[in-house]
Amino acid sequence: MKRAAVAVLALVLIVFVSALYYGLREDAGPPSALPAAAGPGLIAKGAYLARAGDCLACHTLRGGAPYAGGRPIRTPFGTVYAPNITPDKETGIGDWSADDFWRALHNGKSKGGKLLYPAFPYPNYTKVTRADADALFAYFQSLPPVRQPNREADMRFPFNLRPLLIGWRALYFRPGVFQPRGYRNAEWNRGAYLVQGLGHCNACHTPRNIFGAPEESGELRGAMLPMLNWYASSLTGETDTGLGSWDIAQIAQLLKTGVSSRGAVSGPMAEVVRDSLQYLSDEDIRAMALYLKRLPRADEEQTPTAADEKTLQLGAALYEKHCVDCHKASGEGEPPAYPPLAGNRAVMLNSPVNPIHAVLHGGYPPSTQGNPRPYGMPPFANVLGDTEAAAVISYIRNAWGNQASMVSPQQVNRYRAVPLE
Repeated sequence: MKRAAVAVLALVLIVFVSALYYGLREDAGPPSALPAAAGPGLIAKGAYLARAGDCLACHTLRGGAPYAGGRPIRTPFGTVYAPNITPDKETGIGDWSADDFWRALHNGKSKGGKLLYPAFPYPNYTKVTRADADALFAYFQSLPPVRQPNREADMRFPFNLRPLLIGWRALYFRPGVFQPRGYRNAEWNRGAYLVQGLGHCNACHTPRNIFGAPEESGELRGAMLPMLNWYASSLTGETDTGLGSWDIAQIAQLLKTGVSSRGAVSGPMAEVVRDSLQYLSDEDIRAMALYLKRLPRADEEQTPTAADEKTLQLGAALYEKHCVDCHKASGEGEPPAYPPLAGNRAVMLNSPVNPIHAVLHGGYPPSTQGNPRPYGMPPFANVLGDTEAAAVISYIRNAWGNQASMVSPQQVNRYRAVPLE
């Protein structure tokens, strides 16, 4: 019994220490490169990023001064009041440094170390780069200071006990800047950065568990907003309830204007488009639309292993070297001469034999009256080894939102010497 009691006590101690470590730890990140006097270019960049993050919506009380705080953010656990982020030294962030601002954005801690409630979406904002955080800070410091005292959160017991946030953070928060996927193109990565980070789209479009944390298995698959009595629709690839039947241009038009040939936004999303998305560049809107369009259906989701990631990175490099001139970095090609690979059913069949033949042996469509001088695919059998060919085919089958099984060097080798009749 004594040994059992000691073991239980040791286990409790380990859990307690682990919770303290994961709940309080910080990621310092890179040092600030913010100049002593921010120029108009950096301030303009920060203003743009503030639009992308829709900071105005939460930090402005209806009818109040911009960014002076006070707007109530109702949650199932109580009400949080957005703080004043104008450069007023007493009630705003006028006495903050760029490091203080980074700490709040990246680590979810206010100046002085107070833990912030995750109604402030720092689990998303932690993905923002230090350079972008510094630009945001420069913009907020350029605003007219507004003296408006902050209001304490009105949370129900026991959620009003901030130390309990240590446990929540230990379970659900890991600080870290967005890391681009090496096997995805720049446009996809930009869209992912905006959707996952400043756009904090999963704050509304992902269901939450009983502790208010987003459910990983339901990422962007639609969720009820109980405090607003609205439902945020699915943004994944389901044909009926998601964006599976939408094209990129339709998604981009909806994000930019609030209307498209497929529907219109209303309720809370109308406010997001009005105050945030309409001001983003066409390039950023398209990047977000492309990223959302490439999200898989729930039954298609695959998580690459570490070995798969390495193979896909090799495939991305080979695609850049051998394929991008014709099929483009976006995978959209230049039809009809160079067919698209993104969303191309032929490259995602259960058996990869057809794309293996195409890469190894090339091929030409027929010469017809409607296409008398067809362009063809050159053979790469003498250029790519089995491992390289498998990597580039695997990349094509899994880039731009394509979802299909990986291809092995053995599968490639099986068809290398097979003559095409």
